[in-house]
Amino acid sequence: MTAKTEKKPHDSQPWLHQKGVEIQEFGTVRQFPVGLSYDTRMYACERLNQLLADTQMLHWLYKKHHWLMRGPTFYQLHLLLDKHAGEQLEIIDELAERVQTLGGVAVGDPRHAAEITVVPRPPNGAEEVPAMISRLLEAHETILTAAHDAAKRTDEMGDDGTNDLIVSGVIRTGELQAWFLAEHLVDTPLVRS
Repeated sequence: MTAKTEKKPHDSQPWLHQKGVEIQEFGTVRQFPVGLSYDTRMYACERLNQLLADTQMLHWLYKKHHWLMRGPTFYQLHLLLDKHAGEQLEIIDELAERVQTLGGVAVGDPRHAAEITVVPRPPNGAEEVPAMISRLLEAHETILTAAHDAAKRTDEMGDDGTNDLIVSGVIRTGELQAWFLAEHLVDTPLVRS
């Protein structure tokens, strides 16, 4: 008698309610073969995570003010702030991926980002338009000040990838966005009499 091999049907039921153990703590870096020392990668991850948390807050400030925009320039500012929010979202992804590339753990939970950000929290309600724009400018300046310092230090440490991301992503985009915003706070007549 030949033994029949019985086929077991595939089970397509997802394994729900899984729990796991933390396999890497925030604030640590794993060894990756990226040609950078542990100290360099650790420093870069610390600075990148701070920029990441602050940039997440800036992104949400843009979205909040985009939704709450008012007045005669509503349409233009509504579109501009949404465009800037989208650009900040791209930077967020690049910062997080750089942290992971260096062997770190990126700030991925909005509650964690809110705990470590240095960008001041806005009021829960709506503000006047100039106050909202000023708040965005102050957040940009906070991030840009930190980014310039981090770019200088990562350059000195030989971390070209982190330096490039900070300069070409965070600084160049932030400076351009700050310029666009600041021009909305200039009191100039539309026509001369």
